[in-house]
Formats: sequence, structure tokens, C-alpha cells
Amino acid sequence: MAVTREQESADRILVAATELVAESGIRATTMRGVADRAGVSRAWLYRLYPDKSALVGTVLMRLVEESWSSARAELDGVATLARKLAVGVQIGRRAYDDPGATLMRLRTREPDEYAAFVGAGVQGVVPDLAAFWREYLEESAAAGEISGELDLAEASEWVARNLISLGTMHSATIDPDDLDALEAHLARFVMPALR
Repeated sequence: MAVTREQESADRILVAATELVAESGIRATTMRGVADRAGVSRAWLYRLYPDKSALVGTVLMRLVEESWSSARAELDGVATLARKLAVGVQIGRRAYDDPGATLMRLRTREPDEYAAFVGAGVQGVVPDLAAFWREYLEESAAAGEISGELDLAEASEWVARNLISLGTMHSATIDPDDLDALEAHLARFVMPALR
């Protein structure tokens, strides 16, 4: 199926908007700047996106989905929950270190704008991460790896908070870059709590 000129222009607009948001942030990104970078008229841009909120919201939601999809793909072949959690800590650590981690930078530098464009209630890392891990806890509960009687919403939030701590706080006893040591720690302390 051939790509139409309209679709090609729409794709260029999203690429341009993503680049500008990544380079300059939400506040500094303008509709004029996006149109200029994409090589389209502002009239065409406004035909597709009636305002900056619609455009930046679309960009941010695409980035969120790409981030979660990439993490899910990395976790797909991992057998146990303890290993998945350990890999998850390392994914999170890479997200903070990667200069292309646009979402993490925007959440930190422009939290109010981020919340306004993505939507209220999703600006916090903990709710997002808890929602992400809940499906893995559900799978583990169904497989009998953890208790099926857990309050999965509460357990998912607890897991998210633990993973954030392991990935971001210095430790004298745990090297978060050592996958096997991290998995052993999670197997000793987190997994018994979930059983």
C-alpha cells in the first residue's frame, strides 16, 4: 500500500514535533516551529492538530507507548518474576542514563506541562510503573509463582517503589548493574513477600 502525500506530511509533522520536544522541551515547542521543521504550512498543521495540546499530547503518548513496548519486548523471554524485576531495574537505570530518554527529562524538567499534555494522574512515575508491573504480577499469580490472594493494585505499587529505589538509590550491599546479584536480592526479599 502506497503512502499518500498527506500521510507523509502527517508523519513528518510527528517526527518534527518529537524532535523539537526532545531538543527544547514542551514550553519552547511552537506550532510554527513544528510546521517549519516538517516543511508544511501552518494551515495544514492546524488541519491535523487543532492546537499545541493535541499535537504535543500525541507526541508524548507515542513516546510513552514506545517506552513501554520496548520494555515489554525485553521482558518477554524472561522466565521468572524475580528475573523480570531485576531486568526491569536495569531498564529503568538505562532510561535515566540515556540522553534520548525524552520522557524522563520532561517529567523532571517540566512536570506541570507534562501532566497537562499527557493527562492528569499519569505524571507520576509510580502510578505508571505500578500499572506496567501489574500485568506481570497477574501472570505470576495465575502461574502460582506468587499468591493469588494479593491485592494486586497495592502489590504492584509496592513493587514499583522497590524497583525505583533499587535503580536510583546508592546501596552498600546491592550492585544494581549486576543482574544476577539483583535477581538474588529480589528472590530473597521481594518474592517471599509476594508469596
